[in-house]
Amino acid sequence: MEPITAADYHDIAVPSDPRISPDGDRVAFVRRQPTDDEEYETTVYLVDADGEGDPRRLTIPEGSDAEPRWSPSGDRLAFTSTRGAADDRQQLWVLPVAGGEARRVTDVVGGVSRIAWSPDGERIAFVQSVTADDREADRDLAVPDDYEPEEHPDPRVVDRTVYRSAERYFDGRRPGVYVVDADASVGGVTDPDPAESGAVERVTDRDADFAGPSWGDADTLYYTEAVGDDPDDSVEIAIWAHDLAADEAERVHTTTGWGADLAATADGRVAFTHAEPEQVSMQPTDLRVLDADSGAVTDLTGGIDRGLGRDVTPGWGPDEETIYFATPDEGKTALWHVPADGSRDPERLLRPGTVSGATVGGEAGAGPESVTVAYAASEWDHPGDAFAYDAAADETTRLTELNADYLAERAVGEPEELRFESDGVEIQGWLLTPPAGSGDGDAAAGDGADEPYPLAVEIHGGPHAMWSTAGTMWHEFQTLAARGYAVFWSNPRGSTGYGEAFTQAIERDWGAVTLDDVMAGVETVADRPEVDADNAFVTGGSFGGFMASWAVGQTDYFRAAVAQRGVYDLTGFYGSTDAAYKLVEGDFDTVPSEEPGWLWEQSPTGHADAVDTPTLLVHSEDDTRTPICTAELYHRILRKNGVDTRFVRYPREGHELSRSGEPGHVVDRIERIARWFDGYSDHHDAERALDRPDDDGLTAGADGEEAEE
Repeated sequence: MEPITAADYHDIAVPSDPRISPDGDRVAFVRRQPTDDEEYETTVYLVDADGEGDPRRLTIPEGSDAEPRWSPSGDRLAFTSTRGAADDRQQLWVLPVAGGEARRVTDVVGGVSRIAWSPDGERIAFVQSVTADDREADRDLAVPDDYEPEEHPDPRVVDRTVYRSAERYFDGRRPGVYVVDADASVGGVTDPDPAESGAVERVTDRDADFAGPSWGDADTLYYTEAVGDDPDDSVEIAIWAHDLAADEAERVHTTTGWGADLAATADGRVAFTHAEPEQVSMQPTDLRVLDADSGAVTDLTGGIDRGLGRDVTPGWGPDEETIYFATPDEGKTALWHVPADGSRDPERLLRPGTVSGATVGGEAGAGPESVTVAYAASEWDHPGDAFAYDAAADETTRLTELNADYLAERAVGEPEELRFESDGVEIQGWLLTPPAGSGDGDAAAGDGADEPYPLAVEIHGGPHAMWSTAGTMWHEFQTLAARGYAVFWSNPRGSTGYGEAFTQAIERDWGAVTLDDVMAGVETVADRPEVDADNAFVTGGSFGGFMASWAVGQTDYFRAAVAQRGVYDLTGFYGSTDAAYKLVEGDFDTVPSEEPGWLWEQSPTGHADAVDTPTLLVHSEDDTRTPICTAELYHRILRKNGVDTRFVRYPREGHELSRSGEPGHVVDRIERIARWFDGYSDHHDAERALDRPDDDGLTAGADGEEAEE
């Protein structure tokens, strides 16, 4: 068996966004796999829900495909794609499932996302982000042949509280809701000029942030709008019902939260997500139903101490009386159902591994006892596949084995679940030791049965998130174990999946509480003979980067650290991040002008003078969630204090580097983490990374650019 390596990232395919057909017989999903150091092949696949046939690719490997959505009749599949485009603007395509070529339906300046079929299958709603000038020139309906977009405004003038997100500046663009004729054809006989034919219609026509279109009946479209005195600084969200035939909109409810997902029915019931506005970042997301006619609202999830997760959008079942949703639940994803009238508490339908999307289907009128659930999930022994759960038979069928050939040749370790106490609270964690025969490159650990392993401690981001034995960290954990490290990770207080009190336990104290829990787990595994407690290392990304740098400012326990895309100064973060500045207001219940000194003490930079631990900083240059400026500050302090440090900056990358960055950068990042640890490990015959040639031990070429000050 071969050990898993960082470069194996190129060989791993992962599924996402599984969509079950209306009759429950077929599942469409997106499959993604790297093609080289810069690109992925992202295409739509189709598989029978009974698992009898092999998956088949529906879309050509050109551009990047996303959001497969079945028509109500199940004969067509809509999706978005960049195929044929000179930029990354997704456009809408419709494909006949029985066979034939996909047809392009839009050519709009703002791209297409959040697509939704009308109940009669005649129209498709979507969201695109455009400027007022785009609307004035009708470029949001069809892009003129001679149009060439500006790269960016020069100078860039900002008049908003939040003016960038997801690696991009808004530059005057705001998301609006549109509807398009599903039979339109860009550049074809059916509709050679969508702007003149009216194939694309504006539903919203003003400068505001609209989202979440969901159809009621064939003439009623529900959507949300960010509202408040300053919508950028507000968590108020209006829900609108738009009568398309009369072109009249009515504001039917106002909820609160960080965004709101909608799912509507033809008789005017709208399921939506909600979070209490007070310190909203610490509040669980619950599920409610609005009767648009009466205005009555029913809370459906008050009976369970779990908040809704982000990877599964709540949806109605075929009976239109039951709503299905998902929550994080002690290291796994739980899928639930609840009657829309709130007559019973939610019941858990199944609890698979780490789920990255789920939908429910079946014959008309099917209830929880007879639906089919399609979902994508990963577990400790595989990085991701599509599954179908037959509620009537209470059986789960694995629909794909996307990485069967790869896994057949790799040594994959099984993590051991741990439960330990910290300040009287039970914490869940896992320990992954190197599988037999592993140990690549410079690794020496594991060659002898009596030799312990150095310890790599991983801390998750969020902070309100949850780790499991799989998901996006599967490859990184398995790679470090294959290089001879025992890998420990946990869900300390502040994590989701363990109840509201557990999540809120880090109020005004990100660092100390989390570190207590992490170190309680470290002490638990350090007592084991297979772990060398004198050779411990720590890393994490985002909030995990905050914690890695916080840890080395509080203790000398770790031989070396790697802090990735972290928050190092809370005041700098508050002023430079996107909407995530609400984390400071919510989790710390303050703002920099009120308690500047106290926020400095709660920041890793406030304790940087105490750091002796060799610390590598990894950051993305286009990260708008945790902007690089606070990493620059922290790095400079370490340099001036003579600490072994290096600053690795990845161009063209944002906050999602580790999950969806350029494949060469993803590989390079993992290799640099391991190389940094190796140089301070007694179990690895390796020099410090600072003393090695730049490309020594790296396979991804020179994509990762280093900057040393």
